[in-house]
Amino acid sequence: MDISIVIPAKNEEEGLRKTLPKLVEAYPEAELIVIDDGSTDGTKQVCQQHGAKVISHSYSKGNGAAIKSGARAATGDIIVFMDGDGQHDPEDIARLLEKMDEGYDMVVGARGGLSDQASVARWGANSVYNRLASWMVNKEIPDLTSGFRAVRRKKFLSFLYLLPNGFSYPTTSTMAFFRAGYSVGFIPIKVFQRVGKSHINLVRDGVRFFLIIFKIGTLYSPLKVYFPTAVGVAGIGFLNYLLAWATSGSLRFTNMSSVLVLAGMIIFLMGLLSEQLTNLQYKDVDSDPED
Repeated sequence: MDISIVIPAKNEEEGLRKTLPKLVEAYPEAELIVIDDGSTDGTKQVCQQHGAKVISHSYSKGNGAAIKSGARAATGDIIVFMDGDGQHDPEDIARLLEKMDEGYDMVVGARGGLSDQASVARWGANSVYNRLASWMVNKEIPDLTSGFRAVRRKKFLSFLYLLPNGFSYPTTSTMAFFRAGYSVGFIPIKVFQRVGKSHINLVRDGVRFFLIIFKIGTLYSPLKVYFPTAVGVAGIGFLNYLLAWATSGSLRFTNMSSVLVLAGMIIFLMGLLSEQLTNLQYKDVDSDPED
């Protein structure tokens, strides 16, 4: 199988020193690309020692930006994305590719429970993501945010314009594939303790957590999020009206009831508009991005 292995890396010298020899030994014919995202250590030198193609960013642009640079440079029919911190086992690549042979367009290496997560906070956040995304697509998603995945290159390239430059590229790409009607599969993997220090910041990425919640909805089906919200807000307005009627006997809408009902209508209309805009986003996904 013609594959490219793409690894985004920022100051991952030690992790790559552990991972690259295993990749070269297991997949000598694969195209091996490492994106050096503004590293200040020996990341580039380690990659060159092991024969990997290095794409260097002059400054750190983010994990998603590195992924996009690697995807543009890759020439294989299938791209395997994995982290450079030693968490992912190169032997699992074969399992990803076997699943791809079953007709899937994207296969994600799904981590297990708390023991496979970097922290309790990240495990909790990922659990919320997985539940919300599973509800959105009506299919169980065991791990929405895993960075270890195999994709069909041409289909992945058609979604590059959607991907953020930060850390939420796995969420965005997975939901985009589901929305376009492509087949997404999952296989269980075991992850190792990362080598070196994590680049995740609790405060900054806590804000990102809430933004991703909204992104999940808007990427797949905004109306599925907006409609129940609209019904809930308008329902509270009608409930307030009934309580006012029961206590005062007046059939007139109170200001609060009117505001809540109108807010529910506005939220519904916003969802309807967002649904149409989302449809426009995916209208050209079947076209060849290299044409």
